[in-house]
Amino acid sequence: MPAGLRSGHPVRIALLASLLASSLAIAQTPPEPTAKKMPAKRLNEWTLAGLRPGRDLRNRATQLYGAPEPAKDSQGGQISWTQCGIETLIIDVDVKDKIQVIRVLTVHNIQSRNVILECESIDWKTGYGLRLGDPAAKVAQLYGEPDSRSPSTKDGQPLELWYYAFDWAGPDVPQVMEVLCTKEKDGEPGRVVEITLAAPSL
Repeated sequence: MPAGLRSGHPVRIALLASLLASSLAIAQTPPEPTAKKMPAKRLNEWTLAGLRPGRDLRNRATQLYGAPEPAKDSQGGQISWTQCGIETLIIDVDVKDKIQVIRVLTVHNIQSRNVILECESIDWKTGYGLRLGDPAAKVAQLYGEPDSRSPSTKDGQPLELWYYAFDWAGPDVPQVMEVLCTKEKDGEPGRVVEITLAAPSL
C-alpha cells in the first residue's frame, strides 16, 4: 500500500476536503447589503416674490408691482408695497439700487390661510412655493430642518423663528432665509406669518 494512503492519512484528507468546501461556500455567499444613510435634505432658496436678492435691481420690483406709495419709499433704501390690506412686501436696496433683502409679512395676525385666499392677486411666495399662511410643517417639508429654531415675538404674539443659512451653496446665491411661524393653538397648526430672504448674512 502506498505510504500516502496508510492509516491516519484518509482522515486528514477528508478534513482538508471539508475545510475547502466550507471556504468555497463562504466565498460564494454574497455580502449582506448595508443600509445607505440618506443625506439630509439641503435646498437653498433663490427667490421671494419673484425677486432675487443680490442680483435684481429696484426697477425689477417696480416692473412687477408698480411704483410704491410715496410714503413707503423711504430715503434709507427701504421700499414697500401692500396688497389687499393683508400682506406687505418690503425690499432693502443698496446705493446701487441692488436688492439686498426681501421680506413678506402679514399685516394682521393669521391663524387661518382663508384670510390670504380672500385676495387672489397675491403671489408673494418663494421659488419653492412657500407662502404666508402655509402650515409651519411645510417649511420643513420644502427645506428640511432649519439650522436653528428660536422663540420670538411680534406685536405681543408668541412666534417661532426658523433660520436657514445657505452659505454652503456658494457666494453668488442668497445667504440667509428666516421664516416666522405662529405656534400651534387649539388644534390649529402653526402658520407662516413672515418670510425674509437676504443676500448678506443677517
